[in-house]
Amino acid sequence: VSKKIQAIYLWWHKPVIDQELLRSLPNLKVIANSGVGMDHLDLKLVASFGVKMANAPRAVSSSTANTGMALLLASARRLVEVHNIAISPGVEYCEADILGVKVAGATLGIIGMGSIGYKIALRAKAFEMNILYHNRTRRKVQEEQAVSATYCKRIDNLLQQADFVMVVVSLTPQTHKLITKRELELMKPGATLINISRGAVVDQEALVAALQTGVIRAAALDVTYPEPLPRDHPLLTLKNVIITPHLGIRTDKATYMITEEAVENILAALNGLPIPSEVLPS
Repeated sequence: VSKKIQAIYLWWHKPVIDQELLRSLPNLKVIANSGVGMDHLDLKLVASFGVKMANAPRAVSSSTANTGMALLLASARRLVEVHNIAISPGVEYCEADILGVKVAGATLGIIGMGSIGYKIALRAKAFEMNILYHNRTRRKVQEEQAVSATYCKRIDNLLQQADFVMVVVSLTPQTHKLITKRELELMKPGATLINISRGAVVDQEALVAALQTGVIRAAALDVTYPEPLPRDHPLLTLKNVIITPHLGIRTDKATYMITEEAVENILAALNGLPIPSEVLPS
């Protein structure tokens, strides 16, 4: 049936798109991805076969922003740690020194102010947070004012001021290990790192060391490298880490909306119309 196939809908990076597959599908016109990140695709290779590509940014931004805020709040109030205490056999009281950190009035630094980053800023404003952001391009003044966000041209300035640092960038050669030992040491000792982008954006060995030695307070990660982590990985043993299994977009409605957006992109491509969420190779 290879000659009949004109479109591929990628779900959770499946099927793997390689040269062999592309050569076997001579009439393929479009690949639609179930999410925003396209780092699992060789965009230039796909384009060289005359195949168009699309992602699903509209469907995922709210769910992913909610996941980011959930991780921030859970880490701030140490919810996983105190949950485990609350359900432990024989527990009689919760120790008074198990204290969280205040969110209202704290400073959130958002690295990557695309559609997801901006929705995080909207949510953080509702929690009375001060918002800094770093992005390749500065947002319009009206957009900044709407969320009371301050632009940091240099990432260092954001890292030095933020109580919570949330990473919301796409994985590219430029953002691979964007957060290393150097960046972690610029953060406040009481700061928390939240990563909802891709695991490889953070140097995990440096993160482990920073968490073990008190360079930063805590981390909350929806993404790791690899996924899942090996069961003996040190991140899995640290009390000041929350890890979720890349569930950023996983809600019932978001899943349905992703499929709708993918179908919309596929039908546009097959009918020779502009693709609403087309992704071009950089």
